[in-house]
Amino acid sequence: MQSPPPYANGYLHKAPGHAGANHLLGIIELDAGNPEAAESFIRLALMERNEATFYSDLGLALKAQRRYSQAEESLRRALEMNPSLAAARRNRARLLYETGQRNTAELEYREALKVDPDSVNARLNLRRILIGAGRKLEAIEPLRAVIELGHKSADVHSDLGILLEECGRSIEAEHEYRRVIELQPDLAVGYSNLGGLLLSTNRRAQAEASLRQAPALDSNFIHALHNLALLLHVCRRFDEAEGLVRRAIHEGARTADMYNNLGNILLAENSGDIEEGLWSYRRSIEADSDHIRAHSNLVYMLPCMYDDGYEILKECERFSRRFETAYLVHDAQYHNERSADPWLDPPGVPDADSRYTERSIHLPDTFWCYDPLDTEPVVNPLPADEVGTVTFGCLNNPAKLTDRAIALWANVIANVPDARMILWVAEGDARKRVSSKFDAHGVDRSRLHFVDMQARRDYLQAYHRIDVALDTLPYNGHTTSLDALWMGVPVVTRTGSAPTSRGGYALLANLGLPELAAESDEAFVKIATQLALDRTRLRTLRSGLRQRMELSPLMDGARFARGVEAAFRQAWAEWCEAA
Repeated sequence: MQSPPPYANGYLHKAPGHAGANHLLGIIELDAGNPEAAESFIRLALMERNEATFYSDLGLALKAQRRYSQAEESLRRALEMNPSLAAARRNRARLLYETGQRNTAELEYREALKVDPDSVNARLNLRRILIGAGRKLEAIEPLRAVIELGHKSADVHSDLGILLEECGRSIEAEHEYRRVIELQPDLAVGYSNLGGLLLSTNRRAQAEASLRQAPALDSNFIHALHNLALLLHVCRRFDEAEGLVRRAIHEGARTADMYNNLGNILLAENSGDIEEGLWSYRRSIEADSDHIRAHSNLVYMLPCMYDDGYEILKECERFSRRFETAYLVHDAQYHNERSADPWLDPPGVPDADSRYTERSIHLPDTFWCYDPLDTEPVVNPLPADEVGTVTFGCLNNPAKLTDRAIALWANVIANVPDARMILWVAEGDARKRVSSKFDAHGVDRSRLHFVDMQARRDYLQAYHRIDVALDTLPYNGHTTSLDALWMGVPVVTRTGSAPTSRGGYALLANLGLPELAAESDEAFVKIATQLALDRTRLRTLRSGLRQRMELSPLMDGARFARGVEAAFRQAWAEWCEAA
């Protein structure tokens, strides 16, 4: 055991063997970064008196020495002695988090908050765990609670704004960003975040003003420069965008995003300077080897390159293997082919390939292979049996909610008494616009229900409220439709002639349900209406769709891989013969 430091002699002389004095000295040593000495003093205190607080602080000293199992045992002992010791619960939660036991750490933080609801530290750390687990919507509540507790710093409001924006709650996010600027007008990140949000909501003039304010406050604030370059690019002010990016790079902002921006601007200007564009993308990858846009841009440039083509393919091959998307990437110069399946592009259709600049490679069953990632949440009983009315739904990207689709859906809703519709649309003006369009077709706004962007599990649970999914048109759903089917929700689709309007049919055909694909608008309304009114069939589909999925080519990964490999080998052989 180490000897006490000089300043401790006074305490120990006045109170030799005093547990409280030894404990206090241990805390002083721990704060000074001397965990070994801290351990010695706290163990002396424990020799005099068993106290939960001593064991809690001993756990901290052991943790600082990376003696994690002993630290947890000490913290556990503290909680056995005093389950209401909030500090011990927070300390144990932090230890569990840092040793990778995230689920248990979350439970411990929640227990700590029951004992001490005013703990800002516990709420901020709980927020961190929830974000790390992909549960961003749940992470909003701890941050709001921190603000309600009076911790109204610009940093907390900024973090809350970012979280809200990532969850699709742009109106609330904008409020938080403006609050950041009110609290700290000289903070560049507030203007940068606000400008980025304004840009994403197409308020370009306001976005530019905000984004220019950020680098005026901090010339090295790269994120604002990146967003401003994007805005100038979108506005086709290429000379300004190029000048901004070159100046930023010259002044030290040599990031992957900046080099990628420069490459995009050079190509958009149509200056013909392909070599410098290629150089920019390569510099982007050098700055961040996983920069997804720079890699995809290199693939895009392949038709323009000859001498460097093989080298680019080698770079992209490494990237494709990592992200397992090689079957979606085709070299237009060397193969000039695209993938399809028998349902997207039916064989035997006259002049089918004449619609494409590429030759079609037909996979045997399906262009998609689905992995739900988890068996949870499970399929629930038919919602209509519980609420008494049928609920239609579409959780596709709101960009696919065309006027034509809304008109068709409105006809379906009108045919089913008391039917409702659930849609994923961001709050604010977007919901008002969608509601107005339904209202124009006679569907009262009270029959529409909206959901926000959600974590995957919460998003899948939204299907617990939907009886029938209505597909978008002319651009059908893909992954969203697969998710609906996995959750036991049948999808009614409108089939067209282009592959983008045959995705729904391709999925249904692989499940043995081609009758849910309509060839006309009238048929779509009829199929959806009849299905919604047939509770017996809806129950049967809901209870059996997941098994249909599991047994179909849509979820047979090995079969899909064999089909892709065979198709690509054939394409390669044909190319070699023609070379």
